[in-house]
Formats: sequence, structure tokens, C-alpha cells
Amino acid sequence: MKHALPCLLLAASALAWPGLSRSETFHACTGFIDSLPAVIATQGTWCLRRDLSTAVASGNAITIATNNVTIDCNGYKIGGLAAGTGTNVAGIHAHDRMNATVRRCSIRGFAWGIRLWFGGGYLVEHNQLQLQTIGGIGVVGAGSMVRDNRVADTGGSSTHMHEVFGIYALDGVDVLDNTINGVVPSSTSAYAYGIHTADNGDGTVSDNRVREVSSGGTGKSFGIASSFSPGQVLHGNHLQGSGVGVAGGVGIYCSDSRESAHANVITGFQSAIDNCLSSSNHVNPN
Repeated sequence: MKHALPCLLLAASALAWPGLSRSETFHACTGFIDSLPAVIATQGTWCLRRDLSTAVASGNAITIATNNVTIDCNGYKIGGLAAGTGTNVAGIHAHDRMNATVRRCSIRGFAWGIRLWFGGGYLVEHNQLQLQTIGGIGVVGAGSMVRDNRVADTGGSSTHMHEVFGIYALDGVDVLDNTINGVVPSSTSAYAYGIHTADNGDGTVSDNRVREVSSGGTGKSFGIASSFSPGQVLHGNHLQGSGVGVAGGVGIYCSDSRESAHANVITGFQSAIDNCLSSSNHVNPN
């Protein structure tokens, strides 16, 4: 459901990012999203002005259905916890769109918090994501960027038992200055990734903080995994695993030795760096 209401100036209140207030941004809104699920089919900036939640277990809470759309939550919450651990819902979703931006959203309790599939020119910035069951942020599309987001406590799906991701990026996405804290799969055979990139040779993964990525049994955990991305640079990331004794834990994994890991700090993984072109990394003893 789409809501296009006149923009109103409301009293200022503090955001999670200092120096901004909710009222200061409302003058730029094309309209407001006042209930969920919502479909945005008109270009422009669509804003939240209060916390919203939904109990739907399939589909999307917010669907971006056209190009050149910004979702600005102004620090308000989009909640999906009521659907439980079997949810298949994305908090914010786009497919085959161009130039969509998602910023300043607090997203909780979905299968994927933000899922922007294919298309390109996506920007995901200044969001807080917690308690997604499969993935915090997923972006697929050339010329895209994921920066300055906080992703916490990802995992726990009762229906998807194979992989879990803090951030997933494919096809030319820069992943910059994000914090991922806690990625735990739902089964002992699943793989857990703080950041997973694929076919991302045109992207850079830089200055991220990844903590407490864990697995057990036959599964593996990766602080950062780079697949089929020759030329990609993994630089200046701080990676902290779950500690010695976690079988199969890798700080940085590269599937192609032309992927470069430089000046990263790595601790708490069974293997610090695997198959990367490696230089000037600091590996702390477990």
C-alpha cells in the first residue's frame, strides 16, 4: 500500500547520527510511508515519521517498484519480529531497479533487512539492522555502495539452514566502514559470513569491523569471503572471530589469488588469510 501525504514539519528530535534531527529532513519528502506492507511506485524521497511493524511472513515490508527512489526512515523502526523465525520477508526490497537509496532505518526481525537485487546504483547508508534471520544487507548491482551501517545478531532462521550473512555484495559493490557484530547460523552444517562478496572485482571492501562470526560442526565461518573477484581489494578491515578451536574459521578467504588483502587486522580465526594476495596484514595470536 502506498501513501502520498503532504510533508509536514514536526518537532526536532535526535537521530542515531549526531547533528541531524527528524524535522530537518521532512521538507525533502515526496510522501510518507504510514503502514506496512507498502509499495513505492513513484520516484522521489519517501519517509517514515513513526515506528512501523508488520506480522506478514512472506513478501516484503517495503517494496521499491520504480527507479530513483530514496527510503529515508529518519531513525524510525521497521519491525518484523512478529512473523517469527520462519519469516521469508525482506524489510526493504528492490529488484532490477536503478539508483535506489536506503538510509537511516532501524530494521529488526526479517529474513533480510535490506535486499536490493540486480539493477545498480544502489546506496545503503547509516542504517541499523538487528535480528535478521538470514542476512542483514544484500546488494547486487554495479556502481553500488554499502557504507556506515551497523548489523547485529544475524541468524536463527528455522527455514533457511545453509548460509547466513552480515553483508552480501555482488557485481561491483563497495563495502565501506560497516560494523557487523554477531553472525550465527541455524545449523552446525551452515556457513556464516561477516561479509561475503562474489563477482565483485570492481568493488572494494575497506575499513569494516567484523566481530563474533561463528559456526560449528561441519560448517565454516568467515570474517570476509571473496569469491571470483580478481582485482578486488580487501583493505584496512578489523576482523575478530569467535576464538581458537572454532573449526573451519577463516579471517579472510579468497577464491582467486589475484584478490588482494592488505593492512587488515585479524584475530580469533583458525586460519587468518587463505589464498589471497596478502601484504602488511597484522595477525594477532589466538
